[in-house]
Amino acid sequence: MKTITPIIALLIISIACSQRNNDSNTPAASADAPVANPPAPGFNTAGSDAQAIAIADEVMLAMGGRPAWDDTKLLAWDFFGARKLLWNKRTGDVRIENNKDDLKIIMNIFSKEGRVYKNGAEFTNPDSVLYYLERGERIWINDSYWLVMPYKLKDSGVTLKYLREDTTALGATADVLRLSFDGVGVTPENAYDVYVDKYSRLVTQWAYFKEEGQEEPNFVTPWGEYTRHGQILLSGDRGERDLTEIRVLEEVPETAFTSFVDSPF
Repeated sequence: MKTITPIIALLIISIACSQRNNDSNTPAASADAPVANPPAPGFNTAGSDAQAIAIADEVMLAMGGRPAWDDTKLLAWDFFGARKLLWNKRTGDVRIENNKDDLKIIMNIFSKEGRVYKNGAEFTNPDSVLYYLERGERIWINDSYWLVMPYKLKDSGVTLKYLREDTTALGATADVLRLSFDGVGVTPENAYDVYVDKYSRLVTQWAYFKEEGQEEPNFVTPWGEYTRHGQILLSGDRGERDLTEIRVLEEVPETAFTSFVDSPF
């Protein structure tokens, strides 16, 4: 089985236009009604290609549109069978539960404050708590990027370039964008080639480069099995491993982000 290298990146969004979509799961959108999708503050508009930006906007529209993404409040998923996450996009609250041990982290990604539970007890040592909160932030950055990357093509610190037209491993024609970073995240040296299907305008494959200057990617995986969740589309198929138990929620019990005992999963 292929080893999935952790990927650390960022998070925010774009400006959409029209597109053709033959995927029955894709929310309907008028080809004559562009949807506002401004870049995040700090997106490298000047250094990005106009064609790449336009395609990023088409991806946003194909995924459900910017208003639908902004209206999405709570996301839950299982990351490759290793851990479960619950994320409140609006408040920044995150809950992480490991599937194979007793580690639980409840934190806020904006304030970086939180609590840690392991081996049947809550940690009280400040150094231990800080260590696991930093680990929790890295987990959230990585795991959420594997889930929602197509919504984040115009994040802060991102530069988008149009590379070429190519085919995916499954033989579909795609426009390939190079996504790179400048001074953001914990591994800004990473880069991705993002394959956008010519017709559906959904991301159908990505290639990960640990260093942007590499000639060959560290790995290539599909983005498949798009399913509507709430108002948006999300993909769980990553080839040999899948993101599972994907949910978009309106509300969860308050204890989901306060109690180690009352698990929402």
